[in-house]
Amino acid sequence: MAKLARLPTADGATDATKVRAPRLRTRYYAFLSYSHRDKELADWLHRELEKFRVPNSLAGKLTANGVVPKRLAPVFRDQQDLSAGGDLAQEIKAALAGSQFLIVLCSPTAATSRWTNQEIESFKRTRPEGCVLAAVVAGEPFASDVPGHEKEECFPPALRYKYDRRGHQTAKRAEPLAADFRESGEGQRVAFLKLVAGMLGVGLDELVQRDTTRRHRRMAWLAAASLGGMAVTSTLAVTAFQARNEAREQRREAEGLIGFMLGDLKAKLEPVGKLDALDGVGSRVLAYYSKIGTKDLSDAALAQRSQALSLMAGVASARGDINGSTKLYREAMAGTAEAVARSPDDANALFEHAQNVFYYGQIAHEQGDFRTAEQSMREYKRLAFKMVALQPDSMKYRMEEQYAETNLGVVLSDLRRFSEATAQFRRALATMEAVATADPRNTGYQQSVAESLAWLSDAEAATGNYQAAVAQRRRQIEILDRLAAATGDVSYQQRLIPAHRQLGRLLIDQGEMQSATEQLRTAVALSDVLIPKEPANAVWKEYAYRARIDLAWALLALGRTDEAATENQRACQLVAELNRRVPVKYVWKQGASYCLMVQARIASDRGDALASLKAAQGAAQILQTVRSGDAVNDAYLRANAWRLIGDAQRQSANMSAATAAWSTGLQQLPADVAEQPFEMSVRAQLLKRLGRNGEAATAEMRLRSIGFRSAA
Repeated sequence: MAKLARLPTADGATDATKVRAPRLRTRYYAFLSYSHRDKELADWLHRELEKFRVPNSLAGKLTANGVVPKRLAPVFRDQQDLSAGGDLAQEIKAALAGSQFLIVLCSPTAATSRWTNQEIESFKRTRPEGCVLAAVVAGEPFASDVPGHEKEECFPPALRYKYDRRGHQTAKRAEPLAADFRESGEGQRVAFLKLVAGMLGVGLDELVQRDTTRRHRRMAWLAAASLGGMAVTSTLAVTAFQARNEAREQRREAEGLIGFMLGDLKAKLEPVGKLDALDGVGSRVLAYYSKIGTKDLSDAALAQRSQALSLMAGVASARGDINGSTKLYREAMAGTAEAVARSPDDANALFEHAQNVFYYGQIAHEQGDFRTAEQSMREYKRLAFKMVALQPDSMKYRMEEQYAETNLGVVLSDLRRFSEATAQFRRALATMEAVATADPRNTGYQQSVAESLAWLSDAEAATGNYQAAVAQRRRQIEILDRLAAATGDVSYQQRLIPAHRQLGRLLIDQGEMQSATEQLRTAVALSDVLIPKEPANAVWKEYAYRARIDLAWALLALGRTDEAATENQRACQLVAELNRRVPVKYVWKQGASYCLMVQARIASDRGDALASLKAAQGAAQILQTVRSGDAVNDAYLRANAWRLIGDAQRQSANMSAATAAWSTGLQQLPADVAEQPFEMSVRAQLLKRLGRNGEAATAEMRLRSIGFRSAA
């Protein structure tokens, strides 16, 4: 069964075999901090904690939190346990210092309580973060991060941030173990057991199983007693009533445990890639619901079943089982669609359905089924817009709107409907800028603005709108530079590499070779800084070789052949390293062909026609075997390699072979497709070499009209 994450040891370790440093002497097992408005739950929780008996199989066991006790008593509460001393604050501080754990009842009232916050501060100055546990009574954790929702915040300020070893509050967000006691949460019993498990340092499932066994045993005794008194009808009625309630409570607890498996446990397993464990979580949930018809499931149970299917679909996709993943997402979609049909104005039900619709479309997109992908992304967009209409102030749903616009734009780009894609990306950018303006300190929103600008820039360039494309790339770089300087985050430095490279490519297309060279040198320099930090990082090496190859083309256009050769040689070394990995990505194979095409140009500039021909033929041979999923783009790359073969044959004065090569290149090109400027240029060059000047002139006129001046 699944286990709760162990609470950290005093020095930050999480190994259960490592014993803590000696604790301070404690008089109380826990200190219960709460706002007086939450007194009713505090009374109940206090009673349950002090009467709880730890199962014999766990008592005495050594965990990361020390030796498991038999009882959790005593628990301190100021109203009940504080004597009538003259110094109230000192006595509370003494109780805090003498308590092993701090339990905070979290609600909007508690979040604004000065006394509750001071109690947390006092405790955190002498105890590790893991010794603070949250019991969510009402409101939402971290709601104050979302503008307009500050009044919903249930975590006091001191609970939301970590404290360093000197007892000073830091700017790092804390993530206390939280048990959800709300009506919409985990169920009161499961939430209580989650608190207990956190204090003992054991798995929640262990307590749930033993608690359920104890309750079953109690029911068995109750049933035996009732058999002895069958003559008393009233006793039987009471027993039946209790048994029915017991069954209901067991089901609530089971579904609460399932909620934990699909929530907290999934969140802990996903970042470390525990596919088998994640798959096991999904399988257990589906096994629980397998004997219950979908129509008979409650709304909560239907949602949990669909979440389990989505989880298993994601695992299947990560394992490369595309057919299995598609089938599971389709089944998950059916469940979330039914949930939407039951509650068409439930924004959360729409959100869950939208996620399945998106992933189903994403798989179709990855498989090259762009038509199905378009249908899915349009439905995803419709759902996102409905979410926003229901809750216009929700940043979460506004982000879904932006994602939907962007993803539909990506599919339309792959369908070569560039003008439609540009309109989508413009709407996505407008949405993201509005969100970022509402919360300007949110770096995630600023990053999304930068990403939206990148998509829009590419789409504008595809339609030949270079002025807009360049302006958007410059804005993207400005944002990323600001974020990198403010945070020092390597991820922003990483994003700057392709940003500068793409700006350099745009400037190459416009014939601004000197400016392009500066941008490409910046991209290369950034990659040179990152790669030594993590030499095994394939993404950084891929970014680096792409930037160097583009820099080599720009240098060739400037007549600086030797410099171009140096950059290309370094790029080829990186490509060779990547192609020795298993599995090999198609882009790395393409990278090898790019290196050979640059070598062909360098050899041609140096007058070595034979070396140029050999390199160009090598590039064509590689590209003949590479399939990227974008057949049109693959065709233009092959055509460009055949153009270089023909150029090398012409340099060798073999015009018949040159004409044959150029004709082969032209035959590679698809008819009746929307061409990007680079692709139009490839076609025009082949037509001109074949003497079809009239046809070439039409393409060249169009290229001149949009400012395409590339000499590379």
